[in-house]
Amino acid sequence: QVRLVESGGGSVQSGGSLRLSCTGSGPISSEYCMSWFRQAPGKEREGVAAIATDGRTDYADSVKGRFTLSRDFAKNTMYLEMDNLKPADTAMYYCTADPIPCSSGGYVNPKYWGPGTQVTVSS
Repeated sequence: QVRLVESGGGSVQSGGSLRLSCTGSGPISSEYCMSWFRQAPGKEREGVAAIATDGRTDYADSVKGRFTLSRDFAKNTMYLEMDNLKPADTAMYYCTADPIPCSSGGYVNPKYWGPGTQVTVSS
């Protein structure tokens, strides 16, 4: 069974930075599409960023230029570097993985989800 575990969440002031990590275990193929979602209280879940096998990344407009997604295949780990954080970034962040490649929409409704890590940004 695929298992994903996030780490690195916390509380920072506006303008600060955090680095989230997601480590996967189980039968995760390097072909899997991996991505981050977030959900704030009272709001709908939204996709934040996705990374394909070839390293290509895609970001939500709200985080472009501030967030950087990377992936270490050898460690089965994905990283989300978040800079210039804003209070609007406050949410529970979830790591996801899907057997469908990102190029085929694997980031749309991922099959596997981690339990989440909380990010809180104060003004």
